[in-house]
Amino acid sequence: MTVLDDQPQALLQDLGRELMVYKFAVEELLTKLRILSEEFDFAHQHDPIEHITSRVKQPKAIMQKLRRKGIEPSIEAVREEIEDVAGIRVVCPFVPDVYMVAGMLGRQDDVEIVKTKDYIDEPKPNGYRSLHLIVRIPVFLSDRVEKVKVEIQMRTIAMDFWAAVEHKLFYKYDGEAPADFGTELRAAAATAADLDTRMTALHRRSQMSSSAP
Repeated sequence: MTVLDDQPQALLQDLGRELMVYKFAVEELLTKLRILSEEFDFAHQHDPIEHITSRVKQPKAIMQKLRRKGIEPSIEAVREEIEDVAGIRVVCPFVPDVYMVAGMLGRQDDVEIVKTKDYIDEPKPNGYRSLHLIVRIPVFLSDRVEKVKVEIQMRTIAMDFWAAVEHKLFYKYDGEAPADFGTELRAAAATAADLDTRMTALHRRSQMSSSAP
């Protein structure tokens, strides 16, 4: 029996409809981000977004997360207790781009910033760096308007590389990595942070030289 087999059929049907609304919210935000990317590049000859990925959690993963939290599965629990049902990852060339894109998005009238966790300014103990936003946006349906929360993770190329490799390493060891891995990962995170600093400085120099008469 899977985690979904013991759920009422009505709940699974409602969850399917709910996830469709989350999908629409992601599509709304992707459109906003692509517009910002293209327009800023046209105006300033610099695209602040390198690439974007997105996903909506599968029903099985949602039910498992509720169970880990000790919460009875319901649509209300999904809405209130799980903030990352829908997720978008925005990868930027430079650290200032991360904050600039976050600011441009947050200034839009229909985007509400619910929560901010700045792991760039204060990295996690393992070295992880990223800017996490929980935003709420309206989704206009045929008979109602739903306000939907979406998690947006924003990071540089260097941060994204570190996070991707860290995930692969720990997945390979099934969470039981050798004791020295933590030290090495923190050192690698510091190297990635130094790379971000150096590349940002070079970018600023190139901007100054291109604007000089």
